Amino acid sequence: MREKTEYLPGFAIPGTIVLVAAAALLVAFAPEISIAPVGPGGAFLLAWIALHVAWALSLLPPAMRGRPVRETLAYQGPVAEGLFFLGAFLFLFAYIFALNANMDYVQRFIESGGNLQLALDTRTERLIATARFAPLLVLDLGFWILSARYRGVPAGERSRRGDLRRLSPALVILAVALSVLAQPSTLRLEGIPILGWVALVPLFVVLRLQVEAGRIGRTIWYGVLYGVLFTLVGNFWLGTFNLVSLQAVGVIFLGFYALFMPIAAGALYAVRDSPLRPLVLPLAWTSWELARSSGFLGYPWLLVAHSQYRILPLIQIAEIGGVWLVSFVVLLVNSLLAEALLEGSLRRRWVPIAAVLGMAFGTGFVLQAIPVNSRDVVRLALIQQNSDPRKHEYPRTLDSLRELTDASLAYEPDMVVWSETAFVPNIRRWSEEDPRRYSLARLVREFLAYLDTVDTWLITGNDDYSRVLGEDGEELERHNYNAAVLFDPDGERRETYHKVKLVPFTEYFPYERQLPWIHAMLLDFDVAFWTPGAERTVFEHARFRFSTPICFEDVFPREVRAFAREGMEVVVNLTNDYWSLQEVAAQQHFVAALFRTVELRRPMVRSTASGVTSHIDAHGRIIATVPQYSEQYLIADVEVPDGTRITLYERWGDWFPWLTGVVLVLLVLGTTGMRRYAGPDRKRLSGGD
Repeated sequence: MREKTEYLPGFAIPGTIVLVAAAALLVAFAPEISIAPVGPGGAFLLAWIALHVAWALSLLPPAMRGRPVRETLAYQGPVAEGLFFLGAFLFLFAYIFALNANMDYVQRFIESGGNLQLALDTRTERLIATARFAPLLVLDLGFWILSARYRGVPAGERSRRGDLRRLSPALVILAVALSVLAQPSTLRLEGIPILGWVALVPLFVVLRLQVEAGRIGRTIWYGVLYGVLFTLVGNFWLGTFNLVSLQAVGVIFLGFYALFMPIAAGALYAVRDSPLRPLVLPLAWTSWELARSSGFLGYPWLLVAHSQYRILPLIQIAEIGGVWLVSFVVLLVNSLLAEALLEGSLRRRWVPIAAVLGMAFGTGFVLQAIPVNSRDVVRLALIQQNSDPRKHEYPRTLDSLRELTDASLAYEPDMVVWSETAFVPNIRRWSEEDPRRYSLARLVREFLAYLDTVDTWLITGNDDYSRVLGEDGEELERHNYNAAVLFDPDGERRETYHKVKLVPFTEYFPYERQLPWIHAMLLDFDVAFWTPGAERTVFEHARFRFSTPICFEDVFPREVRAFAREGMEVVVNLTNDYWSLQEVAAQQHFVAALFRTVELRRPMVRSTASGVTSHIDAHGRIIATVPQYSEQYLIADVEVPDGTRITLYERWGDWFPWLTGVVLVLLVLGTTGMRRYAGPDRKRLSGGD
């Protein structure tokens, strides 16, 4: 009877997995049972369910040989963990994407036959996502916990390091939570800067312990896991930017971390027994922040430094090495604290931590005390009309813009600043059409007539285009641009800037020929493409020179630096952050942009459709903002710098993250060479288990 009892329960595990997987399959896909149609992402859900079935099948041979349940469970922890986190990733995506169910432009897309299926409201769509994923997620979590319990470790073999290593998944989740809360989030819009100094400590402990045990694969796994979860949770608002933006960023950052973590893990393993080990992850991470912020896929959002935007003395060092230097300081403190935690004592690491903080803050205080001399003060009226250009309510938007502008004119501004695509109808095109035939032509005529009454400079976001003509004057090509247009006090069009750095996949995709299937998919999801501009325009106002990085261009240090080197004196950012209906998105954007003022010692004003319409001085001080999602204007008296203070960052650009990469390579090569010279008898650091 005992043999039969031990034999029969062996089938309990694969049987339970198959039953729960079958239930999940029916809930998601069976027409008579399914709670709602499954959209294009259903293939990923089906693949996840299929992996569970494959897992169950792999457990049948041991069950048939009579392996007891406890013994089987003891070895299923890694599989249960992997399936749980894969499901958690898919569930998070579905749960976040459910925000689109509340967006009217998405519902219009669905009603017009678009390739998308969603419930009529976000609450229902989230309940649907929960019902589809919860059963298998609970199953995976249960088996994962039972595996840890049944496998266990004899009391005599326990160690502090071993206990921490077994807590690796929990520590990774803790690192994600702290990292999200350090940045602007739904729980605290301003972020919690102090958490930035400890947010990565749990992750660094995990990576160190896994490398120490020789588990390079697990090191990479936990690093990628952190990156993907942090990206999804921290950037949840991308679910409503565009129908493909969340997917694109999720896949891109999965690739970024999958490339970065083997390098970081390899470097950490090579320097595992060196006293310089605490430098490895800060050096690697800083270089990687530059890498993930560069090229077509560049996305410099939620950098480590961004959590410190309100700590004025610290961020002043961005004048020297850009935002990257601030990131490095915070990363280094995290790394030293992780070492202290592993050693069980802060005393050994207190001196280097104090030295790092003392140097960073001391330098910052000195730089903050140096004034940025101004040659003039210009008054700008920043207009926040609180409208979404995608709603096509162009006359109402123009009425709001005129009303706010008229009110601001009482302060006699030198220039009025409207936001990105504040006035949507293409001024160049529709000014040439008959207003008696086209409503947009009438609206442009009305706008131009209003300019005659303003009697000051005005810049607005607008669409623009250029044409390529044939020999007979026929149009061969037309290039459309996201643009900023400057009008003088006489209402004459002076200059136009075409946005250079476009948002990948949602504004621009240059690989139509190489990857036609992706291009076709983007078109199916209602993506409209722009042509990138070719010149970095520096607008010539009668009293100052300014440039208008449009929308997320202001978060790229290299892009704004290029404007400065062309002669820009003031940064005038035009942005539309209304679309997300989330204050967090706009706040994160604002935080990332703020660092440009310190890097270049140029003041910045931001005019948004809604977002953080603001005035920031050349030291990164927030002079004024207006509430989001409200019709407001802001009068900013901006000090125009005299150009005598040229920062090291403006001169040398991204020299610091390149330097960290070089130092990391030299550190790895030097340590590896010393180990070879010392011979095979050199002792290795062992954590024990």
